[in-house]
Formats: sequence, C-alpha cells, structure tokens
Amino acid sequence: MKPLLTRRQSLLLGGSALSLFCCCPPGRAEPHRYELTPKKLTDGVWVTRGSDEAINERNGGAIANVAILDSSEGAILIDTGPSRRFGEALMTLAKELTGKPIARVYLTHFHPDHMFGNQAFDPAKLAATKGTIDGMKEYGNAFSDSMYRAAGDWMRGTELVLPQAVVEGAPEDIGNRRLRPLLMRGHTPSDLALFDEKTGILFAGDLVFLDRAPTTPHADIERWRMSLANLSAIPSAMIVPGHGPVESSVRGVEQTSRWLETISHMIGDAFERGLDISEAITLPLPDWTKSIALARYEYERSVMHLYPQFEAARWPRIDERG
Repeated sequence: MKPLLTRRQSLLLGGSALSLFCCCPPGRAEPHRYELTPKKLTDGVWVTRGSDEAINERNGGAIANVAILDSSEGAILIDTGPSRRFGEALMTLAKELTGKPIARVYLTHFHPDHMFGNQAFDPAKLAATKGTIDGMKEYGNAFSDSMYRAAGDWMRGTELVLPQAVVEGAPEDIGNRRLRPLLMRGHTPSDLALFDEKTGILFAGDLVFLDRAPTTPHADIERWRMSLANLSAIPSAMIVPGHGPVESSVRGVEQTSRWLETISHMIGDAFERGLDISEAITLPLPDWTKSIALARYEYERSVMHLYPQFEAARWPRIDERG
C-alpha cells in the first residue's frame, strides 16, 4: 500500500499526518486569541496576571502583569503586553471595564513582554521615559526576532511602535486620578514605577518580582537593589509587581532584593574561584528558592548575563598593559 505521506510531506506538516484533519480551511489557520481575566484590586483598578513561565508558544508571551485604571477622562493602562494581538485584546477589555476610551498608556521599561502590544494604541497616548524609548530603538528589532522565534504565530503582524510622550517625573493628573512617576533604574537602565495617589497602589513594573525569579539581561544589580530600597520606603496600600501576585506587603520587594543578593554572591564567588560558566551554572541554589517559579532557569540565564560583566570589570585588558 502506498503511504499517505512521504517523509518530506510529513515534516512539512509538522511531523504528523493529523495535520490533515484540521478543521480550518486550507491556508487559514485559526488565529490565536488571548483570554484576559482581570482581577479587581479596588474600585476602578484591575490587573491581568501574566503566566509564571518563560515566553513560549503556549502562553504567547503573556507573562507580564498589565494594569487597567479607570479615570473620569478615560482608561489608563500600564504596559501593553507582548504582541499586537495582546494589545488589541487589552484595549477591548479596558473599554469594556471602564466604558471609556483610552486616555493614557504607560510603559514601565523596554522589555518585549511589556511593550509589543503598542500597535493597538494611538502613539500619542503612549508614554515612557526617554531611556525606555532609547532602549526600544536600540533593541526593538532584535527583540522582535527573538519573540517570533519563542512565541511563534502569536506574534503575527507585530511591529515596534515608539511612544510619542516622554515621562519626566512630574505628577500627571488624568481626570480624577493623579499618578506619580518614579524614575529609577536597575532592572534596565531606565525603569518606571507609578504610584496612584488615589488608591495608594504602587505599580512597580519589573523592579519587583514575586514568587517568580527575576530576569537580568540588562540588569545593574547594585542599582536595582538601591531602587528596591527606595520603593520599600513608600507607604503603599498594595504593590503590583511586573510578574507575580499582587500583595499588600513589601514581600515582593524583599524577595527580589534577596534573590539579587543571592545570585550576585553565588556568581561572583564562582568567578573568583576560577569556575568557568558551565561549572557556575550547575551550582545548587539555596533551599529558600525552591518555591520561586523558574528559579533554576533564571539563575542559569543570569550566569550567562553576569559572567561577562565580572570578566570586563576584573580581568586586565591586554591592550592597556605598559
């Protein structure tokens, strides 16, 4: 009997003849849809929780928390998510929750899981620090390529859109809501946290992670810990981390700082002992990190990020020798 598919045909179909039985018309795959579930924090404030995973084709890159605030002038968003489709779903949700158009969209930093949903919004409504906009310009195309590889078809049609409004630190009154921008750095060279004076909620962006290991591709660990110390001094009713659950405590601030101190010490000690990267990656993590999602994964990534920094700082340059 002649086989239904040659090996080449099977591979082109994703390695399985089951692809032939897809209910979608040929050439028209069912588009991915983000199912956003808002959690109400208080009157007029909601958060959609990101998945406590790495970016992949299951979650479509939707791993970051995104906030929606109501105001008399319109909806205020904090971050736009990983793709055009996410941004469109977010805009629809914000309009449904508030019954109003979008008044302002803040971006906390330039990482792709927080800003590739920008396409759904008027660029004049998008606001970020100058450092974040500069980072988007510098890394945006590379981020786009890596997101397409990691998240696949979720990213279809997604392109980089830059904010037109620059956040400079002065309090911003939007309708009946006043937001105080807090310009910091550490997770990236330019991080924006926002304090809502009406509710006392602190939106910390990726300066704070809770029960999910922090990412460090553009981190300055010491600056980051200084920013966390400043955040912990703010008397907030709740803290919304960039990743992880919302809590009315500083547990996320303390946990993030402890994680940064732990990995910085481990990686620095491994470097001083002369371990190479492959040896440093295999070091055991302390027991307290067992409850932290992606602890091993992010530790290994941090070794790759931070080892070159130790080398640059502590190894002599041959071309500078007399």
